[in-house]
Amino acid sequence: MVYFPFDQYILTPEAQTVVQQAASYANDGHATRIVVVGHTDTSGTVKYNLRLSERRAKAVADALVGLNVPQTVVSVDWKGKSDLAVQTPDGVKEPLNRRSTISINF
Repeated sequence: MVYFPFDQYILTPEAQTVVQQAASYANDGHATRIVVVGHTDTSGTVKYNLRLSERRAKAVADALVGLNVPQTVVSVDWKGKSDLAVQTPDGVKEPLNRRSTISINF
């Protein structure tokens, strides 16, 4: 799980550490499929959050590829402000919802 600051898709140092661990794990076991899914909190419009969640997913996927994970095994998806980790009303800035998940399959 990679978390993001409010309204950002740049990887923090903590996020970079998580991505490095995921890349190492994937490369050690020769992953056959990695799915990165971007999410946002409920602050902002549906359209804006969909685009932000896409950027978050792609930032994580690009970082994985940059760490020698084959691009052919990495795919991305994004959910915007749907599929929340913490259920909140619309307009709530919830840090645990601002994330990208990394699923690694062998």
